[in-house]
Amino acid sequence: MILLCRPVELAEGQSRGFVVDGLKLLLVRRRGQVHAYENRCPHRGIPLDWAPDQFLDQSGSLIQCAAHGALFLIESGECVTGPCAGDFLEALECSEDAEGIWLLERD
Repeated sequence: MILLCRPVELAEGQSRGFVVDGLKLLLVRRRGQVHAYENRCPHRGIPLDWAPDQFLDQSGSLIQCAAHGALFLIESGECVTGPCAGDFLEALECSEDAEGIWLLERD
């Protein structure tokens, strides 16, 4: 497991970006649950953020691609509008305990 941050460093409704061994990823906390995805739009393969740690739309309820405005559900990564509608962000496994939010290493 790889430590990404302490739990207090990802507040409710907040998103953060990380790079681990060349892998760009993002975390979002929604309703107390942490969701982790590869920071890569399925439409063009480019990073989603328009500024550091800025992955959410204005309402804070959807992940938004800065390049073309595609919107993704936080809970599943499904694109609900935009050129990649029906596609999904690549979900990553993470866990959280009192010490931190951890990325589970892939096989």
